[in-house]
Amino acid sequence: MEECGVFLLGLIRLMCSMLLPGLLISGVMILFLVLFLCGVHLWIKQKKQQQQFITGNAGVIHPIVAFFHPYCNAGGGGERVLWCALRALQSRYRDATYVIYTGDQGVTGEQIIDGAYRRFHIKLPRPVKFVFLKKRYLVEASLYPHFTLLGQSIGSIFLGWEALAKCIPDIYIDSMGYAFTLPLFKYLGGCHVGCYVHYPTISMDMLSVVRDRRERFNNVSVISKNPVLSKVKLLYYYMFAYLYGLVGSCSDVIMVNSTWTENHILGLWKSRDRTSVVYPPCDVKTFLDIPLDDGKSRAQQTIVSVGQFRPEKDHPLQIRAFRKLLDSKDAKQRSALKLILIGGCRNQDDESRVFCLKDLCEKLGVKENVEFKINIPFEELKQYLAEAVIGLHTMWNEHFGIGVVECMAAGTVILAHNSGGPKLDIVIPYEGGQTGFLADDEDSFAAAMDSILSLSPEKRLEIRQNARLSVSRFSDQEFEDHFLMIVESLITSK
Repeated sequence: MEECGVFLLGLIRLMCSMLLPGLLISGVMILFLVLFLCGVHLWIKQKKQQQQFITGNAGVIHPIVAFFHPYCNAGGGGERVLWCALRALQSRYRDATYVIYTGDQGVTGEQIIDGAYRRFHIKLPRPVKFVFLKKRYLVEASLYPHFTLLGQSIGSIFLGWEALAKCIPDIYIDSMGYAFTLPLFKYLGGCHVGCYVHYPTISMDMLSVVRDRRERFNNVSVISKNPVLSKVKLLYYYMFAYLYGLVGSCSDVIMVNSTWTENHILGLWKSRDRTSVVYPPCDVKTFLDIPLDDGKSRAQQTIVSVGQFRPEKDHPLQIRAFRKLLDSKDAKQRSALKLILIGGCRNQDDESRVFCLKDLCEKLGVKENVEFKINIPFEELKQYLAEAVIGLHTMWNEHFGIGVVECMAAGTVILAHNSGGPKLDIVIPYEGGQTGFLADDEDSFAAAMDSILSLSPEKRLEIRQNARLSVSRFSDQEFEDHFLMIVESLITSK
């Protein structure tokens, strides 16, 4: 027993001799980290006081409300939310200073504002200040061929730090889904923070795709077919989901754009008391002046797709389904069918996708029946929707689907993916009447397009009328009223 005691004592001494230096080094590192963060906090506090002195007027300090939207010059639904939110806040809170953090280069603030008006017919009642960020490349997916989610999220922290160093707001709203910036602005910047979530960075559906080893645009065949790689990726996804939940729960106010998004955010962020569904603003009113004719006089039957050229929009599915539709028609019927893909290109990656889509059209022999319209003005978009028979949307688990609503308001017969926002919130019966069609693969999309084209003019008109009546709940005014009600607590707190 005595030898055993000596052995244990020696073992303890050995462990202490190994652990104590490590603990000492760790303690020093933690101390330096704390001191560094304290210094950063004091520097931010001093800079904030200087900003307040500059923006104050006769002793009155105006709060600074900042939106983090690195791609604010893009023409997607997320940007429409940004401009409508700004318009609503500026109309209600006129004394505040409004800032947009953007990574757009080579454009001026005036050009961005003009672009918003040209694309969305939104005019801000008051000036807005732009803080141009130089490190937007840090959130580009192309920079991270592996561990893309983690890489972009860490990159967003550095981009957020650049934003914070240039302008420290009182109220910070992430309007583009960079949740990892929330604790940065809340705890270092001392801001009240809110967010509008269009699409969770990671969702339970993404976890199930990897777990079930299904091939998707974000789960390539090399991984889905390999059980070891699938387990490694699943572990990585679970760890990332945990971190995503931690940073997201820092938000004082959480707005989500649909029931589908709400379900996933509640599961990950665990913040039910601070989470509200705020449907995005859809320009319903602008499309209501399009007459709902019966379509009898139309020589050409046009199918229109509206959506940014991003991989998740699944434009290849649209082209392949359209090819199957053409295969079921004779030569005269084929010549009367046209697929028009309308969307915005944000960067070189999007432009490369358009090139690949055009190449796919060539390979499938549908080049003559497919047109691409890139970054077109709003009036041109409206004209295409007015002439279209079908509005096509193929994204799996689309978070909401502003393009779907706009197609319905314009009077097209909508055909959307049987999942996400279109299934749960949009393409649902209105007073017992049908408002559109849903599908989920090449065959079902082709069959649905054929069914719509085969409908009698009277039946088609009935569906279009139901759809138009049902989308009034997604109007700009509905969004602005709900948005202001939710963010009021952030504004009044300052």
